[in-house]
Amino acid sequence: MKNKFTTQKLTVIALFALSIVSAHTMAQVTNLRPYDKSGINVFEAPKDSSAVFEKLKVQFGAGFTQSFQGLKHENTSGGLYKISPGFNTANANLFMDVQLADGIRLNLTSYLSSRHHNETWVKGGYIQFDKLPFKGTVWEEIMKVATIKIGHMEINYGDQHFRRSDGGQTLYNPFIENYIMDGFTTEIGGEVLVRKNALFGMIGVSNGMIKGNIDSLVATAQDANTHKSPAIYLKGGFDKQVNTDLRVRLAGSYYTNSSSGGQTLYGGDRTGSNYFMVLEKLGATTAANAFSGRFNPGFTKKVNALQLNAFVKLQGLELFATYENAKGRSKTETSVRGAEQIAIDGVYRFGASEDFFIGAKYNVVTAEMANVAAVGTTPAITYTSDVKIDRIAFAAGWFMTKNILLKGEYVTQKYKDFPTADYRSAGKFKGYVIQAVVGF
Repeated sequence: MKNKFTTQKLTVIALFALSIVSAHTMAQVTNLRPYDKSGINVFEAPKDSSAVFEKLKVQFGAGFTQSFQGLKHENTSGGLYKISPGFNTANANLFMDVQLADGIRLNLTSYLSSRHHNETWVKGGYIQFDKLPFKGTVWEEIMKVATIKIGHMEINYGDQHFRRSDGGQTLYNPFIENYIMDGFTTEIGGEVLVRKNALFGMIGVSNGMIKGNIDSLVATAQDANTHKSPAIYLKGGFDKQVNTDLRVRLAGSYYTNSSSGGQTLYGGDRTGSNYFMVLEKLGATTAANAFSGRFNPGFTKKVNALQLNAFVKLQGLELFATYENAKGRSKTETSVRGAEQIAIDGVYRFGASEDFFIGAKYNVVTAEMANVAAVGTTPAITYTSDVKIDRIAFAAGWFMTKNILLKGEYVTQKYKDFPTADYRSAGKFKGYVIQAVVGF
């Protein structure tokens, strides 16, 4: 373990040394969402077809987050993990972007440290084509409006994943944590995005699982289907800078997977929540119980999900709203269940360069839980129960530079209508979290 840790440290030091050298000797990689403050409110990566390719370029970036948490939790039955104010495990990401050829970019993202895994591992990587290495006017005209991504990557479902925290890269998120029902995953596949003026549309196909899988599916008493189906997802919308003061973006996304060996649309984050150990049982660990405060509906075999987003920025005021409706089931269920999510946040950025901000967010999830045992029945009777989780959060932040952010949040989250036998029954947590963030 000691040698392994030392090797990892030396590797990280070498990579950052290389990044410093590359920053001074090579031009920036094009068509890339910046990892610093200038990447805020950037959704799909920008497209610049006029960039001139000179030679292969390598660019490194990183995201670091250190949190201090002062949260308290309670429920009706007790038996919760004992928490007290203190520092959480620091998160760190490493980004490597390579300009391979004219209009062709490669990305590799690694998690150096996270709550779910504190050893270094790869999130994913993809190759992006804003130009094709084919000669011909037809290809040139197509690629003026098209972008192609292929790889093991963060899929472009919904707009909320562009504003979420991802391991050490928390600079884009004005709040501390992501949505209660976190629609985010990495899958192996490809996407074609078309943009013309203010309109955009995308189609994507993936393996519908968080990693490669060649195993046959196992039939269950409830589901004899052993066929693995690909996931298909669509996105379309409107994004326009109306004038110097006003920007409007509307987007709709749809994701469907009819038969998966391990669908993780709402459980694909491999880093963990930014609320550590809230509403977790005694004996829990930060690695095994990494998603505190979130709700995964458990649609592991089949899922159909719709997400609608609206974003408006008027001078320093930003409004971002999400409506999400998902239906699905696991392989041990015979009928689908539903989950619905609504979220809206307002952020006001002020100062000469909008270096300061304050914000408020409301997020609520209503979902059907499967296979809930009825109390006092022998044998146990199972039924589907509707539960509700809501969150109110207030945040403030200060960008010391475009790469350094200090932000804090006060949050209250409540669990309602959970069965009395469930440890989350009448659950609640509240308090504050402060984060120091670096992104470049």
